[in-house]
Amino acid sequence: MGRYLLRRLFYVIPTMFFVSVLVFLLVRFIPGNVVDMMVAEMGGGGAAGVNREAAVEILTRRLGLDVPIPRQYARWISDVFRGDLGQSLWTNKSISADILEQLPVSLELGCMAMLLSLVFSLPIGIFSAMRQETWGDYAGRTVSILAISIPALWLGTTVMVYPSIWWNWTPPVEYIPFGENMGGNILQFLLPASIMGLGLAGMTMRMTRTMMLEVLRQDYIRTAWSKGLKELTIVRRHALKNAFIPILTVIGNQFPILIGESAVLEQIFGLPGIGRYLVNALLTRDYPVISGVTLVMTGFIMAVNIMVDILYIYLDPRLRYDYK
Repeated sequence: MGRYLLRRLFYVIPTMFFVSVLVFLLVRFIPGNVVDMMVAEMGGGGAAGVNREAAVEILTRRLGLDVPIPRQYARWISDVFRGDLGQSLWTNKSISADILEQLPVSLELGCMAMLLSLVFSLPIGIFSAMRQETWGDYAGRTVSILAISIPALWLGTTVMVYPSIWWNWTPPVEYIPFGENMGGNILQFLLPASIMGLGLAGMTMRMTRTMMLEVLRQDYIRTAWSKGLKELTIVRRHALKNAFIPILTVIGNQFPILIGESAVLEQIFGLPGIGRYLVNALLTRDYPVISGVTLVMTGFIMAVNIMVDILYIYLDPRLRYDYK
């Protein structure tokens, strides 16, 4: 087990290095230049007697963009190794401090979405498998297909626009901190978390039904039935644990989707999380923020994958011998 974890952690290093190089280079190919945007905001380009070329040269030197890209990367990655993700080009604030400030918002939204997804998807998926080809099964499969088919962007925009037209009501767009008003904070996050968890629930629901059907047809389940065990006992003690490994894989693969949808929904509902922070950085071409946030998200996804692999070993003891 320990050797396996060391091997997985060793694989993290080249992956993180490749991602850092890729992101650092790609953000510089985004159309638009941060220096041009800053000069335009200052009123450059000949207005008010400002020499645009001189302003561009001064800003380029001040932002550290006057050296070759390999040297810029070496300077940035050396700071990352020291735990410093750099500073925003626009605000000069520490990116690490900004991430720590906005991380609780994104974590609360993601955890609530995942919790709502599992609370609804697992029971419905199990019930559909236990009552195969009944009206309850048909209803559960229909709900799962609808949940997968509805885009979070469209649903979030609809929830924001149409209630304001029909009933003069809109969800709160001013962030309510958890420490100041716990009830108001939970109510504010409930709607975007439900929208985010809807698509995740559909995928988990279908996988749960498929794997439960496969396990319920196994010989040891028939033996349990022949012993006279109750249905809930068979499902809880024998079927669910053996069916849960592929389900756990699906849940682990949902975290990148969760991060992507959080960027959209935080922007729609006005939540000051990391996703909104990244979107604003993309709009303003804030290169260090884009690189730093992407690196943190990559590390989080890889940590989740390692945790999923560890859970595999505890769910199936046979894997412990394979990972020695």
